Amino acid sequence: MTDIVNIYDAKTQLSRLVDRAAAGEDILIARAGKPVARLVALEGAAPRQPGLLRGLAVPDALFAPLDADETALWE
Repeated sequence: MTDIVNIYDAKTQLSRLVDRAAAGEDILIARAGKPVARLVALEGAAPRQPGLLRGLAVPDALFAPLDADETALWE
């Protein structure tokens, strides 16, 4: 079922509305009673997987100062 929510109410209840949309509800956001936007869940959005980049090493050279030629290119 599609629910219509006024913009003011949507601003004050955004977290709840996002949770409802993520659960599969379509929510219309209206201005002065006229629908102007739709809040829906993303299709195919995969949940985050913490630790996915665990063990990735950043080389020390990344933090080394640039030589004069490279610095000149940024100026």
